[in-house]
Amino acid sequence: MFFARRPSADVIDRFLHESQHLPLSYAEPGLVREASSDPGIDEQVVAIGHGLADFARARAALQAWRQFQIGWLELFPANAAIAPGTVVAVRIHHLGFWSLNGCRVVYQVGGSAHEARFGYAYGTLTNHAESGEELFEIFIDSGNGDVIYRIRARSWPRAPLACIGQPIVRALQARFRRDSAAAMAAAVRGA
Repeated sequence: MFFARRPSADVIDRFLHESQHLPLSYAEPGLVREASSDPGIDEQVVAIGHGLADFARARAALQAWRQFQIGWLELFPANAAIAPGTVVAVRIHHLGFWSLNGCRVVYQVGGSAHEARFGYAYGTLTNHAESGEELFEIFIDSGNGDVIYRIRARSWPRAPLACIGQPIVRALQARFRRDSAAAMAAAVRGA
């Protein structure tokens, strides 16, 4: 949904309520679970720390959706559970207007408190401007001990405005991946 003005808390609450039972806008969860040679997969992989203490901070940041605390984009509710089935709204400010996009957490990766891999993916709902899936994941590189943050996404335009503005949409997606990685690195540093 697109807006000329910033959507209010009431508008966001209504959007979240209406999103609860919407279906995913694509056929099958798992589009980005595994690495792929699909040229439509976008991926950002960056070291954000080193060792178990940094991994623990990165895990806590990912559980708190800190990768969305980047200023021009926000997630609602801010304290959403990362359990499969949780519905969230992403509010984006772009090019002088706003949008709300619905997503549902579709699966988790890793999970054990002692495992050196953790993450989750969400899929787009039918009220999202795009269709697709995005995975947010952290892991410890077994070769050097670095804590790695990875975003892997696959999407295609759904709303007419997203189709028309596809080059701009792609630029915003790339900006999100960069800003998200910076937010996670800052969270690990304690900034």
